[in-house]
Amino acid sequence: MDATTLFRLGLGLTLLAAAAVGVATLTPQEAMPEVPGSDKAYHFAGFAAVVFPAVAARPRVALWLVPVAIGYGGLIELIQPHVGRHGEWGDVLANAFGAIIGAATGWLAHRWLVAPILLRWRRARRS
Repeated sequence: MDATTLFRLGLGLTLLAAAAVGVATLTPQEAMPEVPGSDKAYHFAGFAAVVFPAVAARPRVALWLVPVAIGYGGLIELIQPHVGRHGEWGDVLANAFGAIIGAATGWLAHRWLVAPILLRWRRARRS
């Protein structure tokens, strides 16, 4: 696998996570199952999951992906009142912090895990 293929995989996973977050946050409340835990924790984790795969594959995408993810989170909160949910500023903050922490952990994953693997693949292809 090369860096381009890895990035395509990361971007695909990011888009899949973004779609899942969209469905989960825009489904009417009465259609959602009751789950224990904090709503803010789910927002945080969801947006961290959106950003993490693409940034882990190619860290520089964080420069545009984090602002796009934060905007996506804000847009979701604006749409929620129209689908029987409640938009909240606390959710916007949880989304933003999740995107930032997802990018930071994606960068660390790239640096410590992905980059060494890519380097080994490049060396193996040269031999």
